[in-house]
Amino acid sequence: MLNVKNITFGYDKTNVLYDVSFSVSQGEHLSVIGESGSGKSTLLKLLYGEHDLKEGQILWNENIILGPSYNLVVGYDFIKYVSQEFDLMPFISVEENVGKFLSNFFPNEKKNRINELLEVVELEDFAKIKVKNLSGGQKQRVALARAIAKDPEIILLDEPFSHIDNFKKQSLRRKLFKYLKEKKITCIVATHDKGDVLGYADSMLVLHESKIEAHDSPEKLFTNPKTPLVASFFDEFNLIGDKIIYAHQLRVVDKSKIEVVVKQSYFKGQHYLIESVFNNQIIFFEYSNVLSVNTKVCLDFK
Repeated sequence: MLNVKNITFGYDKTNVLYDVSFSVSQGEHLSVIGESGSGKSTLLKLLYGEHDLKEGQILWNENIILGPSYNLVVGYDFIKYVSQEFDLMPFISVEENVGKFLSNFFPNEKKNRINELLEVVELEDFAKIKVKNLSGGQKQRVALARAIAKDPEIILLDEPFSHIDNFKKQSLRRKLFKYLKEKKITCIVATHDKGDVLGYADSMLVLHESKIEAHDSPEKLFTNPKTPLVASFFDEFNLIGDKIIYAHQLRVVDKSKIEVVVKQSYFKGQHYLIESVFNNQIIFFEYSNVLSVNTKVCLDFK
């Protein structure tokens, strides 16, 4: 189990994280979300041992995670960290990068392992290509494959699909997270993308202004968001009275106290997101068809 106990950390005199505590069980998938500058990447670097921690403690099982003042080489064998800078070797091939830290004593096993990893990240056809000739998204997939090559106990992923286009992102995400869950590798993902969370994360931690604003399962946080920040991560929402109401929770009815004026319709695939005005307040709701500007409709809660 990973235990983070009352950690406070800052650069210079400004705290980036303040009194942060949480735990993650072996094999669990934790998503860390928050606005830019909320401390997501800093938290991952602390978990990896990239910075010295002056207040609080981080433990993986019985091992205290310490920073560069204590470790000549940053990091631990049981942790892998994939940052937004991939740190690959550009002048050797994809398969050589992936197999760099695998044993050469059993060449057949090594080759099979590399092929397995390339299949997970969908790079089988690029095995012989030098990394310098790859796109940013392909390099990110090489970095992911190399990180899981020796099945670490815990993997830290900082925006792991940020460079990968939508044509590959969905299937890659499914394959990678399925692999980590099958191998019982603890996974902590810092992300801005709800697609990295819903359907995959066991728990979700929300950072805001250096502190933990919420920590629960994605289902509970989605169903009952306590703050606008949490709701905004998942979908378009409205503040009606003291309630947070998602756009999909409103429906068009014949009569109600909420009569809105349509200002814009946005095509979203299976529905339109309608922007409207009610008492000088913007209200978003979903509807099956486009609605003309200045159309008046009544809304009610589903």
